[in-house]
Amino acid sequence: MLNLLKFYIDGEWVAPEQPDCIDVINPANEEIVARIASGSPADLNKAVAAARRAQAGFAATTKEERLALLKRVLAVYTAQRERIGDLITLEMGAPGMFARNVQAGTGISHLNKMIEVLDAYEFESLKGTTMRRREAIGVVGLITPWNWPINQIVCKVLPALAAGCTMVLKPSELAPLSAVAFAEVLDEAGVPPGVFNLVNGTGETIGQAMAAHPDIDMISLTGSTRAGVAVSEAAARTIKRVSLELGGKAPNILLPDVDLDEAVSRGTLACMRNAGQSCSAPTRMLVPVHEKERVAAIAGTAASALRVGDPLHEATEIGPVISKRQYERIQELIRSGIEEGATLVAGGAGMPEGITRGYFVRPTVFADVQPWMRIAREEIFGPVLSILSYEDEDDAVRIANDTVYGLTAYVQSGDRERARRVARRLRAGSVLINYAPVDLNGPFGGYKQSGNGREYGEFGLEEFLEVKGMVGYEAA
Repeated sequence: MLNLLKFYIDGEWVAPEQPDCIDVINPANEEIVARIASGSPADLNKAVAAARRAQAGFAATTKEERLALLKRVLAVYTAQRERIGDLITLEMGAPGMFARNVQAGTGISHLNKMIEVLDAYEFESLKGTTMRRREAIGVVGLITPWNWPINQIVCKVLPALAAGCTMVLKPSELAPLSAVAFAEVLDEAGVPPGVFNLVNGTGETIGQAMAAHPDIDMISLTGSTRAGVAVSEAAARTIKRVSLELGGKAPNILLPDVDLDEAVSRGTLACMRNAGQSCSAPTRMLVPVHEKERVAAIAGTAASALRVGDPLHEATEIGPVISKRQYERIQELIRSGIEEGATLVAGGAGMPEGITRGYFVRPTVFADVQPWMRIAREEIFGPVLSILSYEDEDDAVRIANDTVYGLTAYVQSGDRERARRVARRLRAGSVLINYAPVDLNGPFGGYKQSGNGREYGEFGLEEFLEVKGMVGYEAA
């Protein structure tokens, strides 16, 4: 049974200081499925104090001890994966198979990768007369979103554990159920008291208090650019490290030599995956101007074939978006695309046919999109694809880089070397060539307003480490 009305602090499930609750809404039917305790600054103070007490002891553990801990977490998490996947379906509407195998499955993938990284990592190395040492930064505050709830939790918790940090996690109040289940996994795996703490609540209350807290040494946030600005401002007074993974508006450049049928179909599905609620989704498809009508037809067919509906049905490919507020914002942006003159190829405003409740959005494709339009510039976070056309390769790169974001970009070409040349010109933290699968040892993070810092693998581990130089050794 989930401890939804308590917080996990100092190895125990404890009642909140004030009896305040938040409703958890199932976005597929708009019904309340749970209530969670909503924390106050007093609850956060207790969690931070527990993490601070545990910090010196946990930082002093050996790499081998932390490896053994991660392996225990892996064993317990693997046994709980399907349950966690079902909770993700309930809290944020991801279709069942996708939630269990992909959403929850990322937890196993990241655990295996972090175990591999930690096993090989050298925390000390001699250069000249200086021993260069990397050690835990201290107490860290972790703020995670609702769209990939477990993925973003493990991307922060696992490297923090591997580094020897203690932590306080504030998951999204919209999708907190899987986070509570993950806390139970860590408890069963024997994470020492105070090393991991969880306090539920709103960003305005708990998130802001975490960012400003003088006993938190680092904040790691995944969320909107607006949230990143607020956290950065609150953190500035204590000069703590701030690591941000924020929004995106990823371009997907289809060069003239691609197989259009495959490239367009795959790009459309990648945009719509997770109901479009991925900051790295390829939402801007850039195509040669002489192929724009053909591209629009292929994309429209692919989007129209997607099965939208109850995430509990096995045939469902697209579930609801997270909330009424998000649904209404997506509808507003779809209407803006029509009003600003883009050509609606598939989908459009309103709910899919036959659906009368829940926050379901019609998979939507716009063609003839101009770079100045809202649907080309704003992060929609829904299943909406914008098709833009370019004159030549230089024009494609210019359009791709004409955004305040820089998280992810995509390039498709029949000539891999040409694709790599284009990839080097793109201002984004990650560039996926020919729909390459994600590499969990590669850096994930953004340029510009998509944030700073990196996650995944060794890059993620080093976000939680300080660098110390100990001078006075004999030169190597």
